[in-house]
Amino acid sequence: MTTITFPRTLLASAIAGLFATASLAASADLSSRYTDADGDMVADIPADESQWVDPDTLVFAYTPVEDPAVYADVWSDFLDHLGEVTGKRVQFFPVQSNAAQQEALRAGRLHVAGFNTGGVPVAVNCGGFRPFTIMAAEDDSFGYEMEIITYPGSGIEQMEDLAGRELAFTSPTSNSGFRAPSALLRSEYGLEADEDFATAFSGSHDNSILGVINQDYEAAAIANSVGHRMLARGVIEEGDYEIIYTSETFPTTAYGTAHNLHPELQEAIQEAFFSYDWEGTALEAEFANSGESQFLPITYEEHWSVIRTIAEANGVTYDCN
Repeated sequence: MTTITFPRTLLASAIAGLFATASLAASADLSSRYTDADGDMVADIPADESQWVDPDTLVFAYTPVEDPAVYADVWSDFLDHLGEVTGKRVQFFPVQSNAAQQEALRAGRLHVAGFNTGGVPVAVNCGGFRPFTIMAAEDDSFGYEMEIITYPGSGIEQMEDLAGRELAFTSPTSNSGFRAPSALLRSEYGLEADEDFATAFSGSHDNSILGVINQDYEAAAIANSVGHRMLARGVIEEGDYEIIYTSETFPTTAYGTAHNLHPELQEAIQEAFFSYDWEGTALEAEFANSGESQFLPITYEEHWSVIRTIAEANGVTYDCN
């Protein structure tokens, strides 16, 4: 993979301007199905104990990837640990799309999950998702960068070259796969999707990367952490694609629970995440490729503020009642 340019500051300056002009999302974005009495911007655990859910089997889903079977193996040891701590059977749910994952949460079929960066506000506001942790490096640093990539010889050498070409996004709810690049291209380069360049939706970062390499797409917006892991697994090779833009760092996948799980069960699930020993596990082997080695506590209100601002700049609303 060859980096052609690295104008990291452009999106940072665009976002700084958005903070000055856009109001941050508030608890009013929550579906009327939920309450937020403590003002932390996520759904409260129901006050009525009769609404608490305490399933015999916990269903866990990781954000959609090209080959869910690979990640069923990656997560297997952690899910065993989750079962030991909670005293529950645990089932891995291999979701095929962001929409399917969101719907499973809203329908009560999903109890514990990792949602992609841009999908977290949708899950919070429409599905009652209560995020509490992300993966981080040993020094507590975390996150990934949005990159715009192309294949060697495409003729696309800088962002302006995307005019009249095709750019693949992942899904409309993705931060790095849609919202951040859309805001960047509009505010910094005057390029509007489906007006100044053609678009496609691949469904996942894996698909976008492979699509560019196979020249199905001329360019794509991706999360570089996915590319790093694919490279480490030997799915792709150095030089398969070129990078024409790298953004500032964004928070990565957030893990959390459905809001109506029994409070003691939610506490046990959090304990399982924070007590998990990564050493020698498939989880360590996979996510060390993107520098992650522990679960770090986070809050939606603080850590997703920039993501909410980007969403608002793109005119995103949460009409999920």
